[in-house]
Amino acid sequence: MKILIKISTILLLMTSLVYTAEIKVFDFTENELSNLQVRKVRGADNETIYTLGSNEAGSFYKAVADNSASGLGKEIKIDLNKTPFINITWKIEKDLPGIKENTKKGHDFAARVFAVKKTGATPLSNRAINYVFSSNNDVGFNAPSPYTKKSIDNVMASTKNNLNEWVTVKSNVKEDFKRFHNLDVNELDGLAIMSDTDNSKLKAIAYYQNIYFSAE
Repeated sequence: MKILIKISTILLLMTSLVYTAEIKVFDFTENELSNLQVRKVRGADNETIYTLGSNEAGSFYKAVADNSASGLGKEIKIDLNKTPFINITWKIEKDLPGIKENTKKGHDFAARVFAVKKTGATPLSNRAINYVFSSNNDVGFNAPSPYTKKSIDNVMASTKNNLNEWVTVKSNVKEDFKRFHNLDVNELDGLAIMSDTDNSKLKAIAYYQNIYFSAE
């Protein structure tokens, strides 16, 4: 009987650990940076430059987008029933004031994180939530991408309040897919970061650090 109680206790502890686990997406290392998938946006003249840096909180990726657009992507399975919350720590040093982000000519963000769900045989059929650090809109603003309704821009931070400051944000990705795409998503298929200025032809500087999923 004591053995059964111990086993039951261990199983309960293991379940507790699973449900409170944090799933780290990026390691923020030179090795990872050299192996991440670089996705250049079609039609962009240049690629955004990503480099590794560090501060007292740990390592980060610095992005310099100068009339450029490319992202760093990672295919990773995230169980949104166990760890539905995305957590992002980021900073914008140089933003993109004056552009209209929900138009094709102004659809640029100094920092954004794509959460991607595969819903078909081709990349064009994928659905995405685009968590953005806006230069012009307030937190809470959201709109479909002017290029495709399958990607929703959701403002999580704004340089109106936090220019050149580290900000940590959190959102329930499972609930976001239901809210924006009316999809019941149990598993996420990938994540990408991107700083882009190919439409506005401006320059932006951003930093990404400590991106992970959590149970709460």
